[in-house]
Amino acid sequence: MNYYKKYTPYLFLIPAVAVLIVFFFIPFFQTFGLSFFDYSKSIYNPTFCNIDNYIKLFREPIFYKVMFNTFLYLLIAVPFLVTFPLFLAILINQKIRGITLYKIILYLPVIVSIVVAAIAFKWLYATNGILNYILSIFHITPIGWLVDTNWALFSVAVVTIWKGIGYYMMIYLAALMSVPQELYEACDIDGANFFTKHLTVTVPHIMPTIALVSTISTISAMKVFAEIYVMTKGGPLNSTKTIVYYIYERAFENLDLGYASALAVVLLLVVMAFSLINIFCFEKNKYGDI
Repeated sequence: MNYYKKYTPYLFLIPAVAVLIVFFFIPFFQTFGLSFFDYSKSIYNPTFCNIDNYIKLFREPIFYKVMFNTFLYLLIAVPFLVTFPLFLAILINQKIRGITLYKIILYLPVIVSIVVAAIAFKWLYATNGILNYILSIFHITPIGWLVDTNWALFSVAVVTIWKGIGYYMMIYLAALMSVPQELYEACDIDGANFFTKHLTVTVPHIMPTIALVSTISTISAMKVFAEIYVMTKGGPLNSTKTIVYYIYERAFENLDLGYASALAVVLLLVVMAFSLINIFCFEKNKYGDI
């Protein structure tokens, strides 16, 4: 009887482990193996090229361009996705009328297809679109939102931010429910204002959730693809080409599977590095106590 009790918890891990093996570990090792082959000459008869794909990758200027675009995209989107949803969650967590309606309105972008959202924003950003029409009313020169290299990446990032605000807001709302109300009451007695109360009570209490949102939004920003594919195709002049779109381009348009696999391995390492940085930055005290 004790024998079965000892190993029962491990039985519940079997489904999760099976999913990880099938959808992560097997594809990863296959991709890692493909990165040592050259498919540029023949997709049916690849040749073993050792680490030539990795050497070629770090020698090409386009790789550094797409990595710069990826990190810039991350710097644009992640701060908004971490802070603004928290602000909205704190506001919606108050006792106000019509709270359910506000939650529904803010969450609606999450359930909208990313392709539909990208197409809609592409119409808004058009030369004769609504945004430029509004600018013309105020006698402001129209902006090439998706055709100007200075604006294109920022314009695409807005779609990611718009789509993610409601999702991360709900995560914060769930975390806010765990904050003891007695702490807020103590702040009220001490005369703390709205911002001081949440800076001293809310933020420290939900720091693990902030770390989670920061990690998820960072990974999502680094893996952005659909918005770029629909809106810009990586242009103009590669100004919106991120690493995931570049992987797609090399794998499915150029059929260079080995080079694309090497890019995917590098992306995995970068994502893992950013995830560890986020976790240890936000939960430094927690790990320091162990």
